[in-house]
Amino acid sequence: MAIFREASAVVERGDGFTAELDPQWSVGDKLHGGYLLAVLGRAAVARAGAGHPHVSAVSGTFVEPPEPGSADIRVETLRTGRSVAQVRAELVQHGRVRVSSLITLGQLDSTDAHWSSLEPVELPDEQECYQATVEPPGATFKVPLMGVIDQRMDPRQLGFAFGKPSEAGVLSSWQRLGDGSDWDPLSLLVALDPVPPVTYDLGLPGWVPTIQLTAYVRRLPAPGPIRVRLSATEVGGDRIDEVAHVWDSTGRLVAQAIQLAAVRIPSA
Repeated sequence: MAIFREASAVVERGDGFTAELDPQWSVGDKLHGGYLLAVLGRAAVARAGAGHPHVSAVSGTFVEPPEPGSADIRVETLRTGRSVAQVRAELVQHGRVRVSSLITLGQLDSTDAHWSSLEPVELPDEQECYQATVEPPGATFKVPLMGVIDQRMDPRQLGFAFGKPSEAGVLSSWQRLGDGSDWDPLSLLVALDPVPPVTYDLGLPGWVPTIQLTAYVRRLPAPGPIRVRLSATEVGGDRIDEVAHVWDSTGRLVAQAIQLAAVRIPSA
């Protein structure tokens, strides 16, 4: 299902929800972490009700990779207040919790920031950037996610594709939803888990499984493409942090995230 709303749909069943996890929203044979959080977020929105329609904060722990196909979602309302609702949501397959999350919901708007320390990342025009493909050159696995996300990467940061990573620890891109719809608080969770991981720019290609991801959605994005900047702070102990910032087409910061992921560091 290339349409995000359909791919992330949930159906209420008894005390919880069910979802049909779509293999298109994958990297290799693993479902994309941001997509999984969006599915849990949609269930949380349904449970929180009309007074709290938007996900504003998500903390997700990835226990083990779920499989494409049917999954159950357990949702527990922790608190519902005037401006904030707090929910625990878990994705379950074969009786095992695969992803666990704490989700905060409220009412977002498009008001400009009172103060910000960040300027939007500078990128060449979309047409001058490299369009990521389902079959990246030189890769040993496919990236089906690139068939549902239109991602155009800064060509100045593609040295890793030619065996010459910059080792600056930064990757930036333009992104649009492949179905042509505008970004919203749930789909932004996909953008906050960018592909490829920043390890590629550090000369560490390979699988980088997310252990924990915390995301904040700051405001409703304007229509049009978003700019995404992914960076790292430190690599060590077989772990890496990845920090993502997302700006909308007007240059406003609309979302940010930090995740802890596993990385394989070659022996000296």
